[in-house]
Amino acid sequence: MTVQTTLEDLIGIEHCKLGFYQELQRKVEELKNSNQELEKKRREIQALLDGITDLMVVLSEDLKIQSVNHVFKKWYPDEEPKGRFCYELFHQKSAPCDQCPVLQSLDRDEITKALRIYKMGDKQRHFELLASPLKTQPTGERNVLLFKRDVTLEKEYQNQFYQAEKMATVGTLAAGVAHEINNPLTAINGFAEGLKRRLGLIHDQVDSEVYDDFSEYTDTIIKECLRCRDIVQTLLTFSRPIAASLQPVNVNRCVEDTLFILQHHFKEQCNITLKTDLANDLPMITGDESQLKQVIINLFTNALDATCGGGSIQIKTYREETGGIVLIVKDTGCGIPLDQQDKLFEPFFTTKPVGKGVGIGLSTCYSIVKNHNGEISVTSEEGKGSSFTIRIPEITSL
Repeated sequence: MTVQTTLEDLIGIEHCKLGFYQELQRKVEELKNSNQELEKKRREIQALLDGITDLMVVLSEDLKIQSVNHVFKKWYPDEEPKGRFCYELFHQKSAPCDQCPVLQSLDRDEITKALRIYKMGDKQRHFELLASPLKTQPTGERNVLLFKRDVTLEKEYQNQFYQAEKMATVGTLAAGVAHEINNPLTAINGFAEGLKRRLGLIHDQVDSEVYDDFSEYTDTIIKECLRCRDIVQTLLTFSRPIAASLQPVNVNRCVEDTLFILQHHFKEQCNITLKTDLANDLPMITGDESQLKQVIINLFTNALDATCGGGSIQIKTYREETGGIVLIVKDTGCGIPLDQQDKLFEPFFTTKPVGKGVGIGLSTCYSIVKNHNGEISVTSEEGKGSSFTIRIPEITSL
């Protein structure tokens, strides 16, 4: 082996080393770029996940929580979810819920949807559930991804829209019915008044007992005609506002006047406690005092009926920070079943027994409050009582 050959071999080896180092450096750069790209993708995915406002939960086949997204801590800040059963954490139950969408998703191996109503805090909330089976793990275990979306606000807006549609429909019907009833009612009332005027002419010609009976009958006919007239007038409020005398109204005074009118009802119900909390700084509103009193009377009488077995009724007013007034009538009575609460303001729907109500009181309240550009809402729990809240802006145009 010559020196020339040795040098060539060494140079070749160095070239190989240099090529190897260059290739190694290129690979390192590629790995760096790849890691940067992966990190970028990871941040993008994380940003997408953080932007999801639905609760996401990964559940095992036995309904144990494997992982959750960031929304969980917002909804359940004091809970540690991993390893706990979903029905135990979310619903305080010792067994899976009936018609569980997660179990249905596992059984059918397909995406399932469900709507549920759960109590969170002191309010019933509506949730849309979406359960999607995930690919089988290497161990053979199957998981399910559960999305839980709070749709309470959507349901409230939807119910308000449906309510407005129902009121528009029944308004058209009520206007026609009211006018058709008015015509024969006017005739009946007119003839009854005529009979009453002529009774004096036969006073000495008939038996006094018969005379008294006829006098009582005509008085009853006239009184019932007037009552029917008021009902017809109420029906007309569904279709259009009654010609109202717009003026500044003190809602506190409306409450006090109404309580004065109903004082004999409270005296009869000695086992009912009445509490009033009326704000001194309540602003005046523009409206119809008689219509607003009608609303308050309806709410009071409903509260009295609900607490007939004993309890308390609270009336409260206060000024909103954004302007306007809030009126709350709250009772500790029988409450309203959850499945009936969405129907309360529907015409002719009533929770009272047959003969105790016809179901137009709250519908009338709804119409009057809406005509004052206000809102009326209810929260209730069966067996614990109900609370009706009315909000009316400080300045309204009817």
